[in-house]
Amino acid sequence: MAQQYRITLLPGDGIGPEIIAVSVDVLKVVGKKFDIDFEFQEALIGGAAIDATGEPLPAATLDTCRNSDAVLLAAIGGYKWDTLPSHLRPEAGLLGLRAGLGLFANLRPAKILPQLIDASSLKPEVVEGVDIMVVRELTGGIYFGKPKGIFETETGEKRGVNTMAYTESEIDRIGKVAFETARKRRGKLCSVDKANVLEVSQLWRDRITKLAAEYPDVELTHMYVDNAAMQLLRAPKQFDTIVTGNLFGDILSDAAAMLTGSIGMLPSASLGASGAGVFEPVHGSAPDIAGQDKANPLAQVLSAAMMLRYSLNQPAAADFIEQGVLQVLESGVRTGDIISPGMKLLGCQAMGKALIQVLEQ
Repeated sequence: MAQQYRITLLPGDGIGPEIIAVSVDVLKVVGKKFDIDFEFQEALIGGAAIDATGEPLPAATLDTCRNSDAVLLAAIGGYKWDTLPSHLRPEAGLLGLRAGLGLFANLRPAKILPQLIDASSLKPEVVEGVDIMVVRELTGGIYFGKPKGIFETETGEKRGVNTMAYTESEIDRIGKVAFETARKRRGKLCSVDKANVLEVSQLWRDRITKLAAEYPDVELTHMYVDNAAMQLLRAPKQFDTIVTGNLFGDILSDAAAMLTGSIGMLPSASLGASGAGVFEPVHGSAPDIAGQDKANPLAQVLSAAMMLRYSLNQPAAADFIEQGVLQVLESGVRTGDIISPGMKLLGCQAMGKALIQVLEQ
């Protein structure tokens, strides 16, 4: 009897529809190999949803996502919607999706693929073998804390306010995800904060330290965020799993991503306590190349692999896709964003076909 899963597809904007089409084709091949039956349903988000319904996250989309086993999201946004008020921009749809599904944990891997080591701006000996997972808290911290806003003071001067706040329970739940993630990897967790200056970070450090007693098999260290940013560039191989708050995670996950040389190759996962997780590439919608068959679909495909691993509990199928990506790169084909001398340039569809050929062998 085949395992059955309902997957919601959110193609979104720009190159989104092109790269999600490749992922669906790949998942169909994987389904046949591993006796998995995928039922795909598509919904609107971002600019595409604004154009069709006037809002970036229609209620119907959220309902569809809630009634699925996992959500595969491509990309949202573009110049076309930049002048809209903030609550009506495509990005508001993404924040609404995270809040609506209770997605508090963002997993961002930064792994050097040996075939692309020359794409990194750092020396090969610094980045060779880098394999980091950044676990970022996603629904708390300074982006959601109250009070927030631009207020007028008694003197008539404007004052901008954002509040960085975390409760014990918010810290504990992201900490547990991080310890569990480190346990599945190399058993090392580095918690990043600014406890020498911020009270909220002092609480963060206290709670993470207390949690460590439940995970004696995981080695816990602490690092201030400014030092962590420096160490990511100086000696990235010292890190295995990093856990940090929303703001620090936003910055450090992008810094870690650039160790790999191309943001076009990196997937991510956003998970809640239960229900559907959202899996998406970390790159944007690239409106300048949309519809031109130039996009790199591999980050979207690797996001589908993360979906199989973290939401559907199909690690063998996830490994199969990841090995296929390595093999297709080994064969010397590249999309424009990762092209290098001596390699063969392929478009989005051709790269998808080349990967499927490898997977079907």
